[in-house]
Amino acid sequence: MTDAATNPELTVYTTSWCPFCDRLRAGLARQEIEYTEIDIEATPEAAEFVGSVNGGNHVVPTVLYADGTTATNPPIGDILTKLGKV
Repeated sequence: MTDAATNPELTVYTTSWCPFCDRLRAGLARQEIEYTEIDIEATPEAAEFVGSVNGGNHVVPTVLYADGTTATNPPIGDILTKLGKV
């Protein structure tokens, strides 16, 4: 995991207790994909953003790509494809 200044390519919005977030973190680690992680419970602005792209729901994990597109609970394969890693 890195911060947005060093890796703006992939931002993952999470919570500490979310099992789907744990699965995505593990998949990103296995594929050696660097990303910025933001806990929406610790960052109110992040929670607002997640809600704005998920019909008002704070659904995690939500992924933000550098091109501004988002995905909610995406499979690791979709992320690899979007990042051009496959």
